[in-house]
Amino acid sequence: MGRGRAHTERRHGFTLVEVLAALAIAAVIITATGALVHNVALHFDHGTRGVSEGERLILAVERLAADIGSARFVTRMSEGSAALAFIGEPATAAQPARVIFVSAGGVAANASGEEVVSLTVERDEDVARLVRRRAPWLGSRTRFEDITLHDPVVLLEGKFFISFAFGRLSEDNALAWSDDWRGQVMPRFVQLKLRDRLTGADLLTGAEFVIRADASAGCAQGGAQGGSAACFSSAAAKSRRTHDD
Repeated sequence: MGRGRAHTERRHGFTLVEVLAALAIAAVIITATGALVHNVALHFDHGTRGVSEGERLILAVERLAADIGSARFVTRMSEGSAALAFIGEPATAAQPARVIFVSAGGVAANASGEEVVSLTVERDEDVARLVRRRAPWLGSRTRFEDITLHDPVVLLEGKFFISFAFGRLSEDNALAWSDDWRGQVMPRFVQLKLRDRLTGADLLTGAEFVIRADASAGCAQGGAQGGSAACFSSAAAKSRRTHDD
C-alpha cells in the first residue's frame, strides 16, 4: 500500500522533458501566429495603399478634365501684342514641363468666373509630381509672367514620367500631336502621358481631354465681323463635325 501511494504521488505534475516539449510547441505556435499576422497586415497595407492610389488617380483625372475642358479662348499680352492665353511647354534643362491657361474658375475666379490654371510637372530625384496652381484672371491686358500663382495642390505623385501632348485635327482630318503649343489657335485635345519609370509601361492609356473652346485668334480680340461669339460658335461646330467624321 505504501509503495502504491508513493508511486501515485510521483505521477503528479510534469517532468522536465514534458515542460520543454510544451514550451517548444508553444514557441512554434507563437512564431507561426506572428508570421501570419505580419503577412495579413502587409497585404492589407498594400491593398489599402493600392485603393488609395487608384482613388487619387481618378480624382486627378476628374480635376484635369474639368480644368482643361473649360479652358477659355481669351488673349493675353506678350511682348506688347495680343497672344493666345494658352501655353504648353515640354520639360527642358532650365524649367519643368507645364501647361498654363485660363479656365472657368472656382473660388479664385474673377467677376467673370475665370481663373488662371497652371499644371507643372516637378521632379524630386526619381519622384515626379503634377502640381496644380491657380490665380485670378485679370483680363486680356495681363501677362502670364506677371501673375503670382498660389494654392498648390499635388494631383499626382510617384516614380513615373509625366508629360503632356497637344493635338489638333488638320485639314485632311489627321490628328497631329505636339509636346509644345504656342500657336494662335487652341488645341482640340490635351493628352496626359503617365509612364512607369522602371518598365516604361503606360499607366494611363487614353487619357485625352477635349477642349470645348475652338476658334481663330481674331475671334477672341473682338475684331471679327459678327462678334467673337459667332466666331466661337462656327469654329466649334466645324471642329466637332470634323472630329465626328
